[in-house]
Amino acid sequence: MYVAPKGSNGKGEDLLDTFSKGNTTVMLFHRRTRLSTISILLGLIAIPSMGIPATAENNTDLNPDHSPTTYSVSAPPQRIDPLPNERDVLERELETDYRITNLLGDFAGNLWVGSWRGLSRIDPNTGNIIARISLPNIAIGSLAQDKVGRLWVGNYEGLTRVDPRTNEITAQNLLLPSKRVLSLLIDKRGYLWTGTDSGLVLISPDQGLVMTTVKNLPGVSANAMTLDAEGQLWVGTLDGLVRVNTASGLIMKRIGSLPGSTVQTLAISPEGLIWAGMPNNLLVINPKNGIVLRSVTPLRGRNVTSIRFAQDGSVWVGTTNGLLRLNPNTGALLDRVAGLPSSRVLTLAPDMGNKLWVGTSEGLAWLMPTMDQARPHFGFGRSVK
Repeated sequence: MYVAPKGSNGKGEDLLDTFSKGNTTVMLFHRRTRLSTISILLGLIAIPSMGIPATAENNTDLNPDHSPTTYSVSAPPQRIDPLPNERDVLERELETDYRITNLLGDFAGNLWVGSWRGLSRIDPNTGNIIARISLPNIAIGSLAQDKVGRLWVGNYEGLTRVDPRTNEITAQNLLLPSKRVLSLLIDKRGYLWTGTDSGLVLISPDQGLVMTTVKNLPGVSANAMTLDAEGQLWVGTLDGLVRVNTASGLIMKRIGSLPGSTVQTLAISPEGLIWAGMPNNLLVINPKNGIVLRSVTPLRGRNVTSIRFAQDGSVWVGTTNGLLRLNPNTGALLDRVAGLPSSRVLTLAPDMGNKLWVGTSEGLAWLMPTMDQARPHFGFGRSVK
């Protein structure tokens, strides 16, 4: 009978134990040695590499048995509509701007309508559109007619002269301090004053030449203009009022420190007083001494955008929140106009075709003395196709 020798691992642990009982010899492996050896043989224990110990902290195999990965069932994300291209956005913006920025009655009794969609001429008696004039820039800011009937159009690209007999452009883009024209006025001598956001210029309407530039205009921007009884020019600026000598172009007077500072619109009353519309007020000023006579009570806190005196002696005042008719002597409110395309009033033309014409941010409207509310002109509003 073969009997294996006994061995030791140096720790007093026998690697192999044998004993005999009768005719049978039994060999027993130590429990720890046997389990380790069997596990290695079956591949259940991986032998760590020499460089990195196989520990739980640095074991990066997230799927050691290479079983198929599964995910929870969920609904797909909601569909997002693609953004429109820039051209579509631009076209929609242009189509939705119906503001009427200036109204002007000419010598022939026609009404010129300046808007951000172009220049038109209508018959104020019937409302029929007589002509539409194509201009280089449609963002019209101001209109004026000189003494021989030529129409001057101020826009955001300069100044354009139109012959109303042919509706043709006869001059344009004169040399100005700025291309952004905000106001136009013909003085008693027939010369054209042009107000820009960078100063004031005097132009000869016949030759189209710049005659004088008012340098260092206080308040910089010539927002509005009017003539007083002496024929001198009053300019509403970002910082009050400035009186300019129309013959020399020199500044004669400055009225600053007005409540609200910025003068947006001007008118001269039949008595010769200056009515100045501000972002939060309507002031009445004596042009001889520059004293503010009163602040019109119904307009305190309102943004005044347009002022026009009517033949019946009343005064129409447009604001960003409606149209009012006042008694100019007392400032009492006489009427509040309903039915406008928009409450934001930009320009007024009273006594044209026995009507008051109103330009708003959403189109043109008209009102007769016998009407209880205004009516929109369907050629200049949202009904335009």
